[in-house]
Amino acid sequence: MPPTQRRDYYEVLGVGRTSSADEIKSAYRKAALKWHPDRNPEKKQQAGERFREATEAYSVLSDPQKRAAYDSFGHAGVSGVSFDPGMGRTIFEEFQDIFGDFFGFEDIFGGGRRGRGRTKRGADLRYDMTLTFEEAASGVTTKIKVPRLEFCEVCNGTGAKAGTGVVACQSCGGRGQVHYQQGFFTITRTCPACQGAGQVVRERCLECRGQGRLEREHTIELRIPPGVDSQTRLRVPGEGEKGGNGGPPGDLYVVLEVKEHPFFERRNADLFCTVPISLTQAALGAEIMVPGLSGEERLKIPEGTQTGTTYRQKGKGLPDPQGGGKGDLYVTVRVVTPTKLTREQRKLLEQLGATLHVENRPAERNSSFFEKVKDILG
Repeated sequence: MPPTQRRDYYEVLGVGRTSSADEIKSAYRKAALKWHPDRNPEKKQQAGERFREATEAYSVLSDPQKRAAYDSFGHAGVSGVSFDPGMGRTIFEEFQDIFGDFFGFEDIFGGGRRGRGRTKRGADLRYDMTLTFEEAASGVTTKIKVPRLEFCEVCNGTGAKAGTGVVACQSCGGRGQVHYQQGFFTITRTCPACQGAGQVVRERCLECRGQGRLEREHTIELRIPPGVDSQTRLRVPGEGEKGGNGGPPGDLYVVLEVKEHPFFERRNADLFCTVPISLTQAALGAEIMVPGLSGEERLKIPEGTQTGTTYRQKGKGLPDPQGGGKGDLYVTVRVVTPTKLTREQRKLLEQLGATLHVENRPAERNSSFFEKVKDILG
């Protein structure tokens, strides 16, 4: 159905824009039962269109993110979920909690390959990886070994012993599904004998014990961009487990953990550190060297600097892994008071102290404020 002819999804399901997820789910269940083609044999084509329309509406309104995009931008905000005949099986995997295998979705949306069962996407895999702070800051290209299930080379994934092959399942006649007639409905279920494959092996492969797959370690070259942080998740498309019956492979997700740095504290892309300076450096000013990600950095300390003062080194922080530039480096200085002095040092400090005068009494209080308090208290 072209985008210009699409009805409002809320109108399709007969719900309001403030309806809850349960209300939307219930409305979809009623619409699917009403418009299932097997229940409308005289208007099968029209019913099929209405059935698809209701399912498309539910696929958007049942997903909080898609629903928010639809509420803001209409059909243009969810254009990526438009239906076509080749998408039927992928879309309907999301609705097993509502109908299970109750409806023969392949018969409605086409594309089912009888005798081989449904294609199945491979499972996604997760790989946890620990990086040093320096590796995360600069980025790194490395190789990882990921254990995953791969097709058995001996039987080429069939699960059958060499020379025996496979035969059509007698329970389902090679269709991978069994059908039951119940009232208005044709109930379709996965064949329990062949698990939907439509075929069974005569003798099991000794290498994989009839499973058709074995666990193997697969080496993958991985590029980690600079500036990543803990819990960053990198997706490697197609590097998950192989799909069944010619289905697409799953994806690999690499979850990163970055070790803390002994000197720097990280806050997003900014770095923070504290460096000590002497009394004379604070009083007279100085140019000191402070640690940085790519070596030491020069920092000018103005004369009369107080302890706790923070200076910003622009662009000396971590890079943004999304390409948004670099963060900043914030250096806080701490004036170190010597605890042991030689006689000469003590004498020089005493001479300096005699020339300096610091008021140690508390700052003068606001007399007008205390006068008002006296007036109130009488």
